[in-house]
Amino acid sequence: MSVTSHLQELKKKHASLSEAVEKAQRAPGVDDLHIAELKKQKLRIKEEITRLSAQPAT
Repeated sequence: MSVTSHLQELKKKHASLSEAVEKAQRAPGVDDLHIAELKKQKLRIKEEITRLSAQPAT
């Protein structure tokens, strides 16, 4: 898998997690720990996107 395609997949996952967080925050009775875990996953993906984007192309 090339870095470009990996970045595209990570961006898709990040967008999906963003939607999941927004939906969970609007839903009544959703566990705050679940929302926090979604946000952590989203942050990890964002950091990976940033790290891969900063690498020089080979």
